Amino acid sequence: MDKMYRSTMIEDITIDFIDKKIVVSGWIQNIRDHGGVLFLDLRDSTGILQTVSNDDNMFKGLAKESVIRLEGTIRKRSEETYNDKIKTGEVELLVSDIKVLSSSLHELPFEIISSKQVSEDVRLKYRYLDMRNDKVKDNILLRSELLHFLRNKMHDLKFTEVETPILTASSPEGARDFVVPSRKYKGKFYALPQAPQIYKELLMVGGIDKYFQIAPCFRDEDSRKDRTLEFYQLDLEMSFVDEEDVLSLGEKIFYDVFSKYSDKVVSKIPFKRLTYEESMELYGTDKPDLRNPLIIEDIGEILKNTSFGPFKNATIKAINVDKIGDKPNSWFNEIVDYASSIGMPGIGYLTLNSDGTFKGPIDKFLTDKEREDIISTLKMKNNSVVFFIANKNKKVAQKFAGLIRTELGKKLDLIDKNKIEMCIIKDFPLFEYNDEKRKYEFCHNPFSKPQEETEYTKENMSNILAYQYDFVCNGNEMASGAVRNSDLDSLTKGFEAVGYTKEEVENKFQSMFTAFKYGVPPHAGMAIGIDRLLMIIKDEDNLREVQAFPVSSSGIDYMMGSPSTLDKSQLDELGIVFRRDVNE
Repeated sequence: MDKMYRSTMIEDITIDFIDKKIVVSGWIQNIRDHGGVLFLDLRDSTGILQTVSNDDNMFKGLAKESVIRLEGTIRKRSEETYNDKIKTGEVELLVSDIKVLSSSLHELPFEIISSKQVSEDVRLKYRYLDMRNDKVKDNILLRSELLHFLRNKMHDLKFTEVETPILTASSPEGARDFVVPSRKYKGKFYALPQAPQIYKELLMVGGIDKYFQIAPCFRDEDSRKDRTLEFYQLDLEMSFVDEEDVLSLGEKIFYDVFSKYSDKVVSKIPFKRLTYEESMELYGTDKPDLRNPLIIEDIGEILKNTSFGPFKNATIKAINVDKIGDKPNSWFNEIVDYASSIGMPGIGYLTLNSDGTFKGPIDKFLTDKEREDIISTLKMKNNSVVFFIANKNKKVAQKFAGLIRTELGKKLDLIDKNKIEMCIIKDFPLFEYNDEKRKYEFCHNPFSKPQEETEYTKENMSNILAYQYDFVCNGNEMASGAVRNSDLDSLTKGFEAVGYTKEEVENKFQSMFTAFKYGVPPHAGMAIGIDRLLMIIKDEDNLREVQAFPVSSSGIDYMMGSPSTLDKSQLDELGIVFRRDVNE
């Protein structure tokens, strides 16, 4: 190798380089012919440099995105041709020699500079091209910076970084496991961890007082904008602590991260704290966006004797919005259409007139006392509009009210995009009733400590609270954690209450049930979503935008071709036989 590929990074080139001979290497971003003078924009991982040649043949036949090495002399650009959009905009390279290191096809699948406008499946198939786009690449670089910052912070706080296994045992933690067949033990399977939950609790038993890791997590679930098959979290656990210790640590981590990497206004410590029940009543969700000023009110007591059919024996929620009574009918029709699209049978609304009367079809069903109480309770003013959401099922009414609140906030542009509003949701129910399955399930983490010890019966299961907490930012769940239940009898009773036998529990969590018999300290922890942190910082609405090689929304990796089939010899070695109807 007679010459180095690159001696100078583009970001290092300044006006101090004028008249210096240098070598630079990178990709061809663009070639422009300005009447006999050829300009080539060269891009490396640090920036863009304009290069120029007086030789008509110098850049002849080159294709964009080819990799080249250029030698030449840096010279000052004329003042009228400065380009303040790039760091090297005051200089250019007069090329004396060029070497093509790797040619690119003349026809690219998409233009690099506009790759984010291409369909996602095409972008992910050619992800290595997509990440040459500065906006995509910057997300990857920021991810590296953020991980470095978090690791340093945790080490400074005296946490010990421990990597836990990727191949583990399947356990009933809520989501579906990804499973890996064992070649050596035919008919048995490993599982990829949904989270390092059991391992980090065993680390506490082992005396590792303060643990953390940047942990990969795998869940075989349908992808959403804020969830993919594989994601990463800052996982941490501490011994001899209570809930407040973890919440205080979480506040510091979130505040420091957002203050460092975002230019938005960040919530001050302490963050607003709400119980799960308060959040559901006020915002209709356990992931409230506090940038939206609208509040949900329960007016069931006011209308308990109503003659209006849809409100009878129902949970009735109301949202008051000031100064929108003069909106056109088409605007309100859009709200009605939205309500229908989310499964609501309908939505009612009333406008408050200047004389204190209501305008709207529901008004004729109200008594004077009900009107007065609604106006007083909701603090309605002239030209205010109140929206009514009712359902026989309280949880359904809360959910619909939350969705309507969010839609109103968006349509009325009430959400301040320059804010990062954090809050903590705590006191989650330990159990919740699944109407479809007609059974109780764990509301969150099955290993959470109940706030009171009691027998679990159908009559009281909905009322048992756990030391379970979430950190929420701008309507996104950012972290989840709990004080752990280290009482084996209590743990067993909890699983039995949702349908497992004692034998099944001890078999599924054999390591934990054995380890806890040798002395376990009280412990608590949480897991912070790395991908969601980056989503908020970069104003991305899709988690896949902040991952280097994500799969598509349908769970397909178009670049690597997975999931893929195995040939017969591989299946035979694993002892796997497919049913004939496997794809039916």
